[in-house]
Amino acid sequence: MGLEVARAEGIYLYAADGQRYIDLVSGVSVSNVGHSHPKVVAAVQRQAAQYMHLMVYGEYVQSPQVLLAQKLCALLPQSLSSVYFVNSGSEASEGAMKLAKRYTRRSEMVCFRNAYHGSTQGALSMAGNDAFKQTFLPLLPDVRVLDFNSEEQLPQITERTACVIVEPIQGEAGVVAPQRNFLQQLRSRCTAVGALLIFDEVQTGMGRTATMFAFERYGATPDILTLGKAFGGGMPLGAFVASGALMSSLANPALGHITTFGGHPVSCAAGLAAMEVMEEEKLLPEVERKKQLLAKAMLAHPAVKEVRGEGLLLAVELGDAQRVQRFFRKSLQHGLAIDCFLFCSTAFRIAPPLNITDEQIGEVCNLLYKCLEE
Repeated sequence: MGLEVARAEGIYLYAADGQRYIDLVSGVSVSNVGHSHPKVVAAVQRQAAQYMHLMVYGEYVQSPQVLLAQKLCALLPQSLSSVYFVNSGSEASEGAMKLAKRYTRRSEMVCFRNAYHGSTQGALSMAGNDAFKQTFLPLLPDVRVLDFNSEEQLPQITERTACVIVEPIQGEAGVVAPQRNFLQQLRSRCTAVGALLIFDEVQTGMGRTATMFAFERYGATPDILTLGKAFGGGMPLGAFVASGALMSSLANPALGHITTFGGHPVSCAAGLAAMEVMEEEKLLPEVERKKQLLAKAMLAHPAVKEVRGEGLLLAVELGDAQRVQRFFRKSLQHGLAIDCFLFCSTAFRIAPPLNITDEQIGEVCNLLYKCLEE
């Protein structure tokens, strides 16, 4: 986009030339409590003044890590009680895959078509889009790709399978939700053959879909949960979460998984503050209602074919890739920052900060209509 941002506040980006833009991307589902939230900024400043990096992760007790892990685990099922902090969602995917292979002592890994789990080599191996991977072959061997929402293909998960990694709602595929009881059936199949189920909630986690974690909507609990993006409250942070018994398998050999900056104390302080903001400002109960306001307004325009998504992770389907590109250019001219999807060229993304107001939603819809008309 070539947009030089001088500052950001709430749902707004301010360019160096003074132009204001409404952020409908949130840094790709990162800025869930908006930009420069005073409580998050204060937590970053306070922790930076106390200490920043001290030692390789795990060697010292650092209270921001402990407090954030406690806060997180209090929101999760008891089977997800051990947190390993990393730097990003991609690194969370890498750690989760390593953990699954180490624990099961199996090699095959299963992913789904049009999935996205990161761009490091291991995570890229699990991307479900051949064109996206082609330039970087060879990647990891023994990877099987299935169709999302295909219960008929679940028997291809066998006693050879170490893990199945899946987004509860596929993000870069254009916000594709699971059908019927697909995730429950997937959970049952993994349990039956002893494969570990990994839910990638890097994009859907931390309230984006109107529940703190998307898997809460579908009656299926993973063996391993990966987090990133909004987890750090705007700072770089990721994690993979499992049971203590599962996680302990990384202790043999010693340093079976290690990171220098994972769980950086400033990032953990920001992540904790962001979670507290969501609670104090009661953001989650309002997310579904705000989604309905946006979806209803978009569906009223004849150019919109469909609105997909949960909470404030929406795909607005225009049915034509060239039309989306024209819309993209118009939106920037009218002060809207929007984004497309990696694996769905016919729709654009609406994913504003969760604390967007009704008045701001009205402004957004008026501007979106203007762009669609032009």
